[in-house]
Amino acid sequence: MIKFIDLQRRFVLWVVLFALLIGSQSTQLTASTPEFSLFVSSFNTNEVKRYDGASGAFMDNFASGFGLTRPIGLAFGPSGNLYVASLWTDEVVRYDGSTGAYIDTFVDTEKSFNVAELPFGLRFGPDENLYVVSSEMDQVLRYDSFTGAFIDVFVSKGSGGLDDPLFLTFGPNGDLFITSSYTDDVKRYSGANGEYIEDFVSVRDAGLREPQGLVFGPDGHLYVASFNTDEIKRYNGQTGEFIDNFVSTGAGELDGPVGIAFGPDNQLYVASFNTNEVKQFDGTTGTFISNFVIQDDGGLDKPLDIVFN
Repeated sequence: MIKFIDLQRRFVLWVVLFALLIGSQSTQLTASTPEFSLFVSSFNTNEVKRYDGASGAFMDNFASGFGLTRPIGLAFGPSGNLYVASLWTDEVVRYDGSTGAYIDTFVDTEKSFNVAELPFGLRFGPDENLYVVSSEMDQVLRYDSFTGAFIDVFVSKGSGGLDDPLFLTFGPNGDLFITSSYTDDVKRYSGANGEYIEDFVSVRDAGLREPQGLVFGPDGHLYVASFNTDEIKRYNGQTGEFIDNFVSTGAGELDGPVGIAFGPDNQLYVASFNTNEVKQFDGTTGTFISNFVIQDDGGLDKPLDIVFN
């Protein structure tokens, strides 16, 4: 009887020790595995590079090949896969969102009209369909997010004076906002039917010059990269009224800001095209924090769009 009880005690002790061992290994795995990653389109190397979302350390060349040439716009779809605008092939290429493995050429924008469309910015809309900026034809195309089938020209050619559109985003109310680089403004369109509503932000509003990436921040306001003035400008998210130069000219040696995004930590990240870096700014004050990603770590060459997974 005593031997049996002793065996039971040993068994319970073994179970506890095993549980502690597994828990320790699980903790170590979690500590070494990034909770989120930053993906950057590297225009001159024809790659999408992946970086640790907490430290900025280079992880790998996540997606490349299979026709990807001069990547620009990035977007993660409803299924978790990564979609990349391939400028020189007029395509949107799809890669596995976990491994980076090539899946398919999801969209061939040229086939829609037999004209080179030069796809630039990408976003999935509230309807979960894929919206693609055609910088060449000054319009926005919509595609089925599951099949890649062409749906319609959501924003018609030159609507509202749209000229060389680059990036787009959907606002909190579902409307579509597009940077029109040749007219130095941000145009607003109905998220329901693509009809032009207004010039939400114009060059008259604090000297916006060649606007690029844009994003609505945690505070509900609109942040716009002003490429030619090396600033990030902030506008009232409801009225479009200028608030401030959130990131002042050349802060942290910012040179040619393009893609911008707020990270899971609510800090602002900006692709600095001419310095081959991604810079990190305080998401509340706009103060420069660090060169989060540098060229020497992974060979980043002309970063354009950025996105967190």
